[in-house]
Amino acid sequence: MERDRECRLLLNDLNDILSEQCLEQRVRCRYLNDPVQELAECINQLLDICERAVTMTLDIENDYEDLGLTFENGLMSDYRSCSNKCIFCFIDQMPPGMRETLYFKDDDTRLSFLQGNYVTLTNLKDKDVERIIRFKLAPINISVQTTNPELRCMMLHNRFAGRALKIIDRLYEAETPMNGQIVLCKGVNDGAELERSISDLSKYAPVMQSVSVVPVGLSKYRDGLYPLEPFTKEDACATIDMIERWQKKIYAEHGIHFIHASDEFYTLAERELPEEERYDGYIQLENGVGMLRLMATEVADALDKVEGNDEPGLVSLATGRLPYPYMEKYAGWIRKKFPNRTINIYPIRNDFFGERITVSGLITAKDLIAQLKDKNLGEYLLLPINMFRIGETVFLDDLTAEDVEKALQVKIRIVKSDGQDFVHAILDPSSEPEPEPKEEGLPGEEYGYEGYELDEIWEDEDEYIEDDETESER
Repeated sequence: MERDRECRLLLNDLNDILSEQCLEQRVRCRYLNDPVQELAECINQLLDICERAVTMTLDIENDYEDLGLTFENGLMSDYRSCSNKCIFCFIDQMPPGMRETLYFKDDDTRLSFLQGNYVTLTNLKDKDVERIIRFKLAPINISVQTTNPELRCMMLHNRFAGRALKIIDRLYEAETPMNGQIVLCKGVNDGAELERSISDLSKYAPVMQSVSVVPVGLSKYRDGLYPLEPFTKEDACATIDMIERWQKKIYAEHGIHFIHASDEFYTLAERELPEEERYDGYIQLENGVGMLRLMATEVADALDKVEGNDEPGLVSLATGRLPYPYMEKYAGWIRKKFPNRTINIYPIRNDFFGERITVSGLITAKDLIAQLKDKNLGEYLLLPINMFRIGETVFLDDLTAEDVEKALQVKIRIVKSDGQDFVHAILDPSSEPEPEPKEEGLPGEEYGYEGYELDEIWEDEDEYIEDDETESER
């Protein structure tokens, strides 16, 4: 282990020696008198490192249990920030005074691979694209917005945004799986521009597996920002009609529906959600595509299996105004099977960000307390897990579940985002939800892919070096 540590330190030293920044500094200071001599010294140091390097094979029988290793940074290097100034960016619509991490704009392709984040591709160099292809860091989730280069430059406020679309061609030619996202802005990239974007992107199917279309989120903090308008019911209907027409065409050609409207569009249009088969395995679930349909299926399945007596009881659930009609519908199914159960569903108006924000994930503790303080909540108040910071019981406004419990004098039961836990929480709120299963590739759990550490294959200043060693050799 000590020799391995020494080797890594030497590799870091060599990286510093070879870095462009270091060389430029030497040139400015007139330290680089003999380029040949300097190169020779670098080579000698490299040879010395190679001589010191130790190849080891480790067999660990652990059954994927926690090894007890934690890292200060999930990527083991700084996250790449966004270089754009998008007209629809929600972070620019955040109120002042919130915790610093909420204002960070990531645009890191590593997070796209690890966590499913959507990236604009505008900060990628040629070597970055080569590494995505070589190391099969896929699927790559791309914030497309539009396939019109000029319009994309305008929407992202980045003169290179149109050129970055060519990266999609390279990924397609390399058969690198992709997903796309279009944040739809009324009067900007909708209508004929959306038609063009769907037509252009459909040519990448099935390598590009799916594209979601989601309406722009508009908070009340938009002073000085690009003037955007909310979508109307008629707008939502027109968007859905276009998308469903393209779904039929693409399905006939490729066997996938490819283009999907988010749940919010169907809610705004007051239309029935698509049948489950049209979601192609819920590939765009994290973008709000199919979440309500999936939950309906899960609630129905859970109710078919659940047993128990119909004891009287009162439980309450708070949710956003968008999912409220569906939560009320699903609660009705439970009431039908267990008529002695009283279930109160409360839609929370978002006063913190503005009434146009209707999702449950952006509800704050202060809004909960203000709107529920005079309600009959029963013994338990159920809250969806997406209201809280990942792994914690902290709301966006930095209040905690304990703060809400004290203010409302009610016990809090956090509900996971699946129908089974929704049913169990209502019928037995005192029960604890089962722990979330570990996902491969998430920071803090798994950092490698095909035998390579992500930090090693993605440092800004490192060189693209062929490496054929196997995972066991590492």
